[in-house]
Amino acid sequence: MTPVELIRKKRNGGSLSKDELHAFITGFVNGTIPEYQMSAFLMAVYFNGMSVEERATFTEVMLHSGIVVDLSMIPGVKVDKHSTGGVGDKVSLILAPMVAACGVPVPMISGRGLGHTGGTLDKLESIPGFRTDLSIDEYKNVIAETGLVLIGQTEEVAPADKKMYALRDVTATVESIPLIAGSIMSKKLAEGIDALVLDVKTGNGAFMQRYDDSVKLAEALVSIGNSMGKKTIGFITDMNQPLGFNIGNWLEVVESVECLKGKNVPDLMEVTYVLGGTMLRLGKKADSINEGIERCKSAVSSGKAFNKFRELVKRQGGDVSYLDNPDSYPRAAHVKEVRSKKGGYISGFATMEIGLLAIELGAGRIKLDDVIDPKAGIILTKKLGDRVDKGELLATIHTDKENILNTASDKLASMIEIVDRPVTPPPIIVSYIDETGIRLWSF
Repeated sequence: MTPVELIRKKRNGGSLSKDELHAFITGFVNGTIPEYQMSAFLMAVYFNGMSVEERATFTEVMLHSGIVVDLSMIPGVKVDKHSTGGVGDKVSLILAPMVAACGVPVPMISGRGLGHTGGTLDKLESIPGFRTDLSIDEYKNVIAETGLVLIGQTEEVAPADKKMYALRDVTATVESIPLIAGSIMSKKLAEGIDALVLDVKTGNGAFMQRYDDSVKLAEALVSIGNSMGKKTIGFITDMNQPLGFNIGNWLEVVESVECLKGKNVPDLMEVTYVLGGTMLRLGKKADSINEGIERCKSAVSSGKAFNKFRELVKRQGGDVSYLDNPDSYPRAAHVKEVRSKKGGYISGFATMEIGLLAIELGAGRIKLDDVIDPKAGIILTKKLGDRVDKGELLATIHTDKENILNTASDKLASMIEIVDRPVTPPPIIVSYIDETGIRLWSF
């Protein structure tokens, strides 16, 4: 069939065969199918979706448009984690060294900040000297030596996804579950992993704010991973408040180091331990998630998890002296306190708006070529349900931009809702999804 006939078939609600999808996507990558025809196809998918078989084929074709890293020379079951992104989500910085310290190799290709969400690469690069631009050979060497590696997407990995994503961004077709799922999984499966744990966020700080949409995305991701022979388990976790207390690149590294050294930040560490326990189970280092959680806790309390992070940072060129002594890091020129105007209980955060405010302070990019200020960000002092007195400290703002201090302070105060009655916060981990379906999570 011609490209026009394939577009028409999809437009009319039909399903494309494996050969048809392969021909269409390959044609787009090699230039024989122009962008305007791919744009029409993407819009047809946006409105009509994809079948389970189409999603798997779509992912497989994008996966094999570039190299698939071979890590068979690395002993053990290689397991990664992927998050759909949120505000204050620094889980990877704690999780990867913690799991690697328990003997499960963790190959991780991460992303930069997108919209209101922070990016793991930007956080790592706030550590002076840390390199995320490793070649595939260096990537293999680092994981062979340290048991984990954290880099950015290279030109060789899923080039079809990279080309298609740029087009989706300018054709209003980003918010499509099959396209999102194919984009995520093609990159993850190219890393050389054997299994994958997913953290799909839901709530007012997530890309998928409605729970039902988060479930649909998680089910699509889990289905694709398992259909490709990679054991995949997903969790839906709450993003109705920032995760942890620190928001902003270096500020999140500091909180991660504190947690690796044993500080208990309850919401952050609950997510981290459950994901870690699941990775250990998939990596055959624990017989159950609960056993894996206990092993992860031991890796933190013994110091092995922090030492593994320190080893990784040093191996990828970072200056570990700042991990040993975070106070030696340059400070923001201005730190402004935000205090409560009344007493009561924290009942809500405008989480996405808080993420966007952190970007205004310098912690992210408004334009593609903007330079991030790693010192900039927000440190909260309260979580959902906490009691607060009038005049009590709610947060501190860190920025070099003196001209926006007062405005930012007023904005942040308005983004934290306080009510008179006690508030019960929602569960941090909502649901668990594997090949058998979805169920509510409980320990």
